[in-house]
Amino acid sequence: MRIFCASVATETNTFSPLKTDMTDFTESFYAAPGDHPDTPTLCSAVFPVCRRRSGEEGWTLIEGTATWAEPGGLVNRATWEHLRDEILQQLSAALPLDAVILGLHGAMVAQDYDDCEGDLLSQIREIVGPDVVIGATLDPHSHLTKRRLDAANILIAFKEFPHTDFVDCAEACVNLTLRAVRGEIRPHLSAFDCRMIEVMPTNHDPMRGFVDRIKAREGQDSVLSVSVIHGFMAADVPDVGAHLLVITDNQASVGSRLAEDLGMQLFGFRGRTKPQLLSAGEALDQAEANPKGPVVIADIWDNPGGGVPGDSTILTRLALERKMKSLAVGTIWDPMAVRLCMSAGEGIRMPLRFGGKTSATAGAPIDAEVEVVKLVRDAEQRFGDSRVPLGDAAAIRIGGIEAVLNTVRSQAFSPDLFSNLGIDPTARKILIVKSTNHFRGAFETIATDILYASIDGLYPNDPLTNGYTKLTRPVWPIVKNPHAERETA
Repeated sequence: MRIFCASVATETNTFSPLKTDMTDFTESFYAAPGDHPDTPTLCSAVFPVCRRRSGEEGWTLIEGTATWAEPGGLVNRATWEHLRDEILQQLSAALPLDAVILGLHGAMVAQDYDDCEGDLLSQIREIVGPDVVIGATLDPHSHLTKRRLDAANILIAFKEFPHTDFVDCAEACVNLTLRAVRGEIRPHLSAFDCRMIEVMPTNHDPMRGFVDRIKAREGQDSVLSVSVIHGFMAADVPDVGAHLLVITDNQASVGSRLAEDLGMQLFGFRGRTKPQLLSAGEALDQAEANPKGPVVIADIWDNPGGGVPGDSTILTRLALERKMKSLAVGTIWDPMAVRLCMSAGEGIRMPLRFGGKTSATAGAPIDAEVEVVKLVRDAEQRFGDSRVPLGDAAAIRIGGIEAVLNTVRSQAFSPDLFSNLGIDPTARKILIVKSTNHFRGAFETIATDILYASIDGLYPNDPLTNGYTKLTRPVWPIVKNPHAERETA
């Protein structure tokens, strides 16, 4: 048995002022064939899983490129075509094959390519022919397109948000792919369009219970896998929005009915899945009123994981105006400010302008006399077993407030983004992080409370005003009842 494995991934915010090119991939994560680390990464966990299974079972693994760029704006055409063609050339050289296993994100958009993953999958199908099994993992914040469904045999998305189960997803994808190659199953994909755009964290109900139920459904009555595609609202693409995806063992009618039933259950959760959202002032008020710390405040719309810069100063400026103490911010993306701090050295006090570089809507730059507390070359943080680069980073102090400045954009995943820069997060009353929900798994182990601050900036967080131009179907909340035709049929 011969199996080819590759990974190319990013999440594209088509409204972002940022652009994504090859530098973004090489700075975030790029592994040439054979160079993937033993530890998994979010979208390439299929590599270590394939290595282990091939070693245990004696089949041949041919590794291709694995690369990931921190979410950003539109990928330029040359970069996408280069990465796609690199993998296609590696694939062609690896023929003949029994299977192809891919680690994808599912929300990559490039200039002239609304569906990068569909482009890659369809070209792989053309090269390998109809009998080779193609399996791929997806981030749930992706887009499910007909082109992908037509090209792939197996598509499985992480079930959890935060994505604590990305290795489990890789295990499931590899397992089903191997079973299909051996003729033990005949996977059939069934999808249902929920026709809604919503944020759906799975750490609380109703999504917590829903995910637990779909997990229990797998393995019963020919059902091999159930995935919820949440969608990614910051993308102006035709298929934006939530979908339900079911894989059965050659039982199309079973899969279709289950996908529709679960999809309409999911639609019934609309408007009830988001956490309580606070204004900047309300979040700081509640955090200050808490007698114990640390209290974590998530600046959810300045999340680099959503493709925005992550250099908003609005919460930090308000904290400075209030002369707050024992507060740390992580991170503010500002390569220029980090460079100035690196040149000055640790322990130096200096005037510094930081943050607010990329947008008029995310706060003006902060000008302050700062102390350079700690400098780290090639800093990183953890996300489960993965290591996430922050690039060169600096911790600065202004009065009772500290901030981590970084050069490689990244959302907050773990408290070690502070501790690696000399800030003890457990000793601070308030921690401000730039993340929507991925921070929660690691931070809730130290937090006395977690608050979500909704501060308008660059992220398009309201489907009613996002200004989609490519939608061709009714979607809630833009349309109150997008399933109206089902009721009259």
